[in-house]
Amino acid sequence: MKCIIIDDEPLAVDLLKDFVSKIDSLELVNTFNNAIDAISVINKTEVDLIFLDIEMPHFSGIDFIKAIDKKPLIIFTTAYSNYAVEGFDFGAVDYLIKPIPFNRFLKAVVRAEHVFSPIDVVPAAIPATIAEETNNFMFVRAEYENVKINYSDILFVEGLKDYVKIYTTDGKYVLTLMSLIKLENALSSKGFSRIHRSYIINLEHIKSIQKNKVIIADRRLPISESYKVPFFNKIHL
Repeated sequence: MKCIIIDDEPLAVDLLKDFVSKIDSLELVNTFNNAIDAISVINKTEVDLIFLDIEMPHFSGIDFIKAIDKKPLIIFTTAYSNYAVEGFDFGAVDYLIKPIPFNRFLKAVVRAEHVFSPIDVVPAAIPATIAEETNNFMFVRAEYENVKINYSDILFVEGLKDYVKIYTTDGKYVLTLMSLIKLENALSSKGFSRIHRSYIINLEHIKSIQKNKVIIADRRLPISESYKVPFFNKIHL
């Protein structure tokens, strides 16, 4: 999603820029320290999401929303909670209270992604006659497309609240809105095992097991007590 930041506080802008840089699905188009300067840009430029402060001198975030022709997704970023009801009346995706922690920011972005492009696992579109021969991959909805992921290319999956990160052998990951339990059900018969409330691993990519950790690629992933026995049984330890 292409996004802009509008906030009259330089430190707030810097923090949001740093947060945006950490999320692959966001592309920062521009930043503004007042809403008036942003009006002409938003009406001429493709923008999907705005991080918008409300309390700004001369021209508030609410004034800005009323003034623009296009209506991108809005995430309010403000030090005041008393505008929450009014903010949601304007269709805001989320309302973040400063100081904003990264995990709360990320949750708001995931909500925006879900509104912008609903995300879920999409079944592979294959003829039934060859399903058994080609059922070694899945399609996952991420950003603007359905991404094909071969099961053999998955190193491990990390669950983070309402979404999962699927780490692959090319050193990248795919972020998608999905429960870890749902993905576990899809992967359990494909050579994967749950080792922790936050991790599912591909058994083929295990380098070694050290005490309560599994080594995959350059990551040391924890094995929790509740998953240790079924995991060890699965690998015959």
